[in-house]
Amino acid sequence: MARTDALSIIDSNDDEALLAESYAQVIENVRKTAVSERMKATVFSGDPLSGSVEFKRFVNATINAYGTARTAGAGDAIVADPVIVNITDDKEIVEEVAKKDVLMYGVPALVDRRKANHAQMLAGYLDTEYFAELEAVATAHAGASGVTALVDKLEGLIVKLETVQNDYVDGVPREMIALALKPAIYSQLRNQIDTITRPTIDGGEESIGMWHGVQVESNFRQTSNALCTIVGSVAQPVVVDQYDAEKIPLSNDIAIELFASKGTEALTPDLVFKATLADVA
Repeated sequence: MARTDALSIIDSNDDEALLAESYAQVIENVRKTAVSERMKATVFSGDPLSGSVEFKRFVNATINAYGTARTAGAGDAIVADPVIVNITDDKEIVEEVAKKDVLMYGVPALVDRRKANHAQMLAGYLDTEYFAELEAVATAHAGASGVTALVDKLEGLIVKLETVQNDYVDGVPREMIALALKPAIYSQLRNQIDTITRPTIDGGEESIGMWHGVQVESNFRQTSNALCTIVGSVAQPVVVDQYDAEKIPLSNDIAIELFASKGTEALTPDLVFKATLADVA
């Protein structure tokens, strides 16, 4: 009976539902796995399926003397610079499944076996593109001379971003800041935290989570030892087509397919800093 079900898998509505469920789990796994998913901008207008969306960056409000608007007959216009992100980077995962595997497992079972790897590979690709964009726009920060301790260097990097003032920001609250570290640097910081007499971070936990009020992430897909930016500095809208399974023409084999499209664009290049931390022991 199991083999009969496997052979008729493509025509089964129940199995199509299982494929859709597997697809949803892949998307959820990408969200859990990708570091960029915890850092990217998520507020936009437009429909990603249309091929592009719009993000806005608002200019600071102006403080005027009381009565200025009444005298002028109007308040200040809200200024927002639009950034259009085109979703034009198309990728695919297409794997062929031999008939013997279809007979043995059935398509939904095969999808279930592959979805973890598909999610991992897609998450890795999205992270690579995301952090490449961050590093491309980041300003190098050498830090104060004579400062060699890791915690002091990282704190200096955070302060550099925290004190930015321009037309768009008047200082950056630490709750908006994210610090991405290469694994070796992340481990050094984690070890130093563990030596604190009464650390606020559980030594049994892998994740640092928050340090000095800043979100901390370990990321091996960056070249700089440390990247400091705000959450939402880079936009990366992604559209993923539902898992599909189809018979390969002139063959008894099955193709399992996943298609994804994305765009990656820096929204706040002035709020991205990087450091090599080369002199840290």
